[in-house]
Amino acid sequence: MQRRKFILLTASGSAMLPFLTLNSCLNPSEKDPNENSINHSLNGFELEEFTIEKFQEKMAKGELSAEKITQLYLDRINAIDKNGIRLNSVIEINPDALQIAKSLDEERIAGNIRGKMHGIPVLIKDNINTSDKMTTSAGSIALAGNIATKDAFIIELLRKSGAVILGKTNLSEFANFRSTRSVSGWSSRGGQTKNPYVINRNPCGSSSGSGTAVAANLCAIAIGTETDGSITCPSAINGIVGIKPTVGLWSRSGIIPISFTQDTAGPMARTVTDAAILLGYLSGKDQNDSKTLAIPETASTDFTKFLDIKGLKGKRIGIPKEMAKSPFEKANALFLKAIEQLKIQGATIIEFEETAKGEIYNAEYEVLLYEFKDGLNKYLANSGAKVKNLQGIIDFNLKNEEKAMPYFKQEILELAQAKGNLDSTEYIEALKNSHHAAKAFIDGLMKKYILDAIVGFAYGPAWCTDFINGDHFTNVGMNIPAAIAGYPSISLPMGFVDELPVGLTFVGKPFDEGSLISQAYAYEQASQNRRAPKFIKTLET
Repeated sequence: MQRRKFILLTASGSAMLPFLTLNSCLNPSEKDPNENSINHSLNGFELEEFTIEKFQEKMAKGELSAEKITQLYLDRINAIDKNGIRLNSVIEINPDALQIAKSLDEERIAGNIRGKMHGIPVLIKDNINTSDKMTTSAGSIALAGNIATKDAFIIELLRKSGAVILGKTNLSEFANFRSTRSVSGWSSRGGQTKNPYVINRNPCGSSSGSGTAVAANLCAIAIGTETDGSITCPSAINGIVGIKPTVGLWSRSGIIPISFTQDTAGPMARTVTDAAILLGYLSGKDQNDSKTLAIPETASTDFTKFLDIKGLKGKRIGIPKEMAKSPFEKANALFLKAIEQLKIQGATIIEFEETAKGEIYNAEYEVLLYEFKDGLNKYLANSGAKVKNLQGIIDFNLKNEEKAMPYFKQEILELAQAKGNLDSTEYIEALKNSHHAAKAFIDGLMKKYILDAIVGFAYGPAWCTDFINGDHFTNVGMNIPAAIAGYPSISLPMGFVDELPVGLTFVGKPFDEGSLISQAYAYEQASQNRRAPKFIKTLET
């Protein structure tokens, strides 16, 4: 969730934010002679860049087992996430992971293979209920000890698919909806997650741990959640693929909420193929989430059939004109190269001048404040948490300020608590001016220019993690209006600026994930921009 965009984007209505300097984050006195050295021992991991398909091939041949794969990932997490450079992306390990993997190996030996996810280790964001020995806390110490009595709907589906739930990932506390100057990737329970490409850079949020873990090869694939940028941003900034589905394609029941209108979980992976595989397994209608009842009867549950290397041929792609003429040389060069690659793959590029009205973002903020209070109170009332409402969270943080709020406070929580119920005229008007306006904006572009997708920057390169001033989001793209509308988007690697990944985003029509996957896959295969991190300590000035 990108909180400050409500203010930053309003002045011009623009979806572009300026890049900040890419110099070193540390003061000279904090540096050491080996600051920029690369620890080569972090690379050369046995499972480096393995895909789901490769895992299945190895397991089919008996060269690997789910138990062995799980153990290797656990060792990797221990070596570089919990110790060594301490990426701090995994907030909790599933104590039953090895036993689950062993049971799945026994099923395989008996000839019962559940599908492509059988035996594949997955990390889950720590705002998603798992009915096991792990806590669901949204990174907050106020919710420490909250053991769910029932799996989230998507976790039920994940277990049925044969995946191994490896553990839970750290996140920006309460999915980055706590303070206007919060630090992405920090939570009071989990500490600060780091960017594996340049360690003192930020991993973005709120699905920070999921993004870092996938990029650093700590798992095969991960699940993140998004209200507004929380899958697309950490995917872009950590050089991976993230799919933010249409709201309703994946159920939200059993997930600590921000917004009933905008929340969704989604897959985060190193390839479009892996993300597409998981997307299908966890899609489906849930009677406890009315948004899922809008899934078309003809909707696919196998998105791998859309993986077409010619998926861009004949497609009409809209490009915001301001992005095509960005003054930021290094990033803009990557974007212009991406446009040319789209053309080479058979796409027709249509530039447009329209921008989303700034009022959309301010109205969205009001919607989220109202829906956060309503949704969190409902979740907590039926949870195992000791606190049972938003006011309880606020009171707990005040009583435990040194641990709960050492860097930034909780003004967003307090603003939400001051709101009324969802019958409020202010809320109803805000919903009209945000969600409905964003849908009309995107629908209007699609219809006017006969577009198959809109493409732009996902986000610019990562900023220095800054506990004094908070986050500095850069080059925010069309994925933000898409999130407000509840429409799907895919972020994937576009290239690098000074060793920092930059992402490209495809935005599409509701429940049109198949077409987006086809286009993103064709671009991915043509560009081949993904590369594993080098774990550089800092960039030279």
